[in-house]
Amino acid sequence: MAKGTRATAALDKAGIAHGLHAYDYSAEVDSKGLAAAQALGIDPARMFKTLMAWVDKQPVIAVIPSDQRLSLKKLAAACAGKHAQMMEIAEAERRSGYKVGGISPFAQQRPAAVLFAGAAQEHGRIWINAGQRGLLLDIAPADALRFLQARCADMCE
Repeated sequence: MAKGTRATAALDKAGIAHGLHAYDYSAEVDSKGLAAAQALGIDPARMFKTLMAWVDKQPVIAVIPSDQRLSLKKLAAACAGKHAQMMEIAEAERRSGYKVGGISPFAQQRPAAVLFAGAAQEHGRIWINAGQRGLLLDIAPADALRFLQARCADMCE
């Protein structure tokens, strides 16, 4: 079994049930979320990716299904903002404390508002990065939303 991360330690401390799933990570693939879903035999609609963005210069964490694309226009609207843009890789890594390809919305070094795609609520469990490349956690969406004080929004294309 893979060892835990800062994200899983925070969930453990809060008493939130989750499972850990290791897989062979490859930086060479175009869609890391889809590759992880395939490696673990999980429906890509249940595999969520964590994206870091700015909305009107405020940091935002967007968590969406790996088989969908983020709409920056919808993200801005969901945050009652005018302009959204993706965060640069170096800044995303600095703010989160995780490496790209392993960014988790849980236990980030510099917390930010978290939005989940509404599709998260359609599943009993979803898979999200656990804070390390090649390591995912499965969690009940309601538990993830509550722990992160997140909300759901329409933000996918």
